[in-house]
Amino acid sequence: MALTTNHLNNSTSNHLNNSTIQHLNNSTSNHLKNSTNFPIFAAPFEDHFIMNDLLQKLELIYQRWLQIGEDIAKPDAMNDMKKFIKMSKDYKDLQAVVDAYKQYKNVIGNIANAKEIVANEKDEEFRDMAKAELDNFIEERDKLEEDIRFLLLPKDPQDSKNAQMEIRAGTGGDEASIFAGDLFRMYQHYCDKKGWKIEVLSMTEGTMGGYKEIDFAVNGDGVYGIMKYESGVHRVQRVPQTESQGRVHTSAASVVVLPEADEFDVELKQSDIKKETFCASGPGGQCVNTTYSAVRLTHIPTGIVVSIQDEKSQIKNLEKAMRVLRTRLFEMEYKKYLDEIASKRKTMVSTGDRSAKIRTYNYPQNRVTDHRINYTMYNLGNFMNGDIEEVLQALQVAENAERLKEAVE
Repeated sequence: MALTTNHLNNSTSNHLNNSTIQHLNNSTSNHLKNSTNFPIFAAPFEDHFIMNDLLQKLELIYQRWLQIGEDIAKPDAMNDMKKFIKMSKDYKDLQAVVDAYKQYKNVIGNIANAKEIVANEKDEEFRDMAKAELDNFIEERDKLEEDIRFLLLPKDPQDSKNAQMEIRAGTGGDEASIFAGDLFRMYQHYCDKKGWKIEVLSMTEGTMGGYKEIDFAVNGDGVYGIMKYESGVHRVQRVPQTESQGRVHTSAASVVVLPEADEFDVELKQSDIKKETFCASGPGGQCVNTTYSAVRLTHIPTGIVVSIQDEKSQIKNLEKAMRVLRTRLFEMEYKKYLDEIASKRKTMVSTGDRSAKIRTYNYPQNRVTDHRINYTMYNLGNFMNGDIEEVLQALQVAENAERLKEAVE
């Protein structure tokens, strides 16, 4: 197996060299950290210097974005498809910074014009109007600088990818399987609201309903960057359907969220893969136990085994199995990236740790608690129907705060 993911250990900010980005982050950080409401007539020299420095760094990013756009438009750009895909991703990733730069540059121009009017205009009423506008422009500038600062923070290079998710019933027997099914339906509802597509890859149903385990892919814009916060152990406290005396039980299910690897992330050699076909088991009509449609792949160097039997077509099962195998191989390298990031932070919202208890669903109290950020809400019914955006946004804010603190320090 040869991995082609050297960018794993680099942030998407590395469209420029590291020293340039670090200099830009430091400049913006110091400006925001040390900013003061100075009199509008006499902005200090340092303020002008930092502002000009920030504009220069953003201009470099803008020129890089323009160059990528020109390279993508060249007739021979698609001759190297791997390079073309990377350029397209870089172009898209830089778009938000470019948009913020254009807005920021416009605001800086407005501030300069307003200051000139305040300094030179003899009409007092007109000068007062300019002062009011100047205050608004300065407020807008400060907000933009903060936004740009977040945009320039190192990002997980996999955030823009699709995701593969696994839900496994844990402690609690049949009730754990039922809860795993509830979690899957919760994610289904949420993905429907986001316009994302879910594709079930494999599943094993529980004896009393739900799933002992279910693997599925989620396709959409920036799926992994949002759903990665769901990795960990989810605990439920409620009276199980199988409980006759009305006692509250505690059960659990584990959720794993992985960035889905594409063929350019992991280079698989057919000589490293052992393919086996067998008859599918379970419900499915005439094709079950009569045709060799199920596929089992074994990656010889690592020993990873993937079995898929959900489709009636062997070709479709093979395609799904290859996707899962590629993602699991990619995960091995990606985990090194997560471990490296985790070692640099004292706290971390998204660690990828499958054993970490992240959330409790308490039915008697109608309560959901996310233990990573001490977030509690009393609207469990809506939450299980897919209204999880609020907690996901809170987790994103918490992680951004961690990254921002890391960048300042």
